[in-house]
Amino acid sequence: MGKDRLAAFSDGVIAIIITIMVLELKVPHGADWTTLRGVAPNFVAYVLSFVYLAIYWNNHHHLLHTVTRVDGLILWANSHLLFWLSLVPAATGWMGENFLAPLPTAVYGVSLLIPAIAYHLLQRAIVHQQGKHSVLASALGRDLKGKISQLLYAAAVALAFVDTWLSIAIYALVAVMWLIPDRRIEKALHEG
Repeated sequence: MGKDRLAAFSDGVIAIIITIMVLELKVPHGADWTTLRGVAPNFVAYVLSFVYLAIYWNNHHHLLHTVTRVDGLILWANSHLLFWLSLVPAATGWMGENFLAPLPTAVYGVSLLIPAIAYHLLQRAIVHQQGKHSVLASALGRDLKGKISQLLYAAAVALAFVDTWLSIAIYALVAVMWLIPDRRIEKALHEG
């Protein structure tokens, strides 16, 4: 199977996830700053999650450029990633409604950690199918950025029970680390 159907399906699922998330935003009932301040936590959670979903979409797009053929393992690994991403709106809503509460902040972090692990597994599935000398294998190298991200998520989940602001700051830091699409893949594609 070619990669085009996989890319189109993934694009559609991510678009639906973002749509669900934006539909969960509530319109403020009032026309003053106090009312706006009341919905700010939901909006902040939405913005952070939107950025994360956009990062996944961008990097997934680059990732699929390295694929020459899709097999069953890649299909299941991709579905696994999309499943965990589909839970982001629920975690986002819960954290937004209970801003700075430890458990929702920790669950939000888990909703970021597990897709990161799933993305890593998708990368491994592609390397397994394409070979250890493939474009993706060369581009990933030791994948320090991916491993550091997972460690930061895990630390932020634990820290949510100590200092929720620090936990949220770590979530934002990891997002900033990934704002620029993974240049390793672009570079490997141009060299290959």
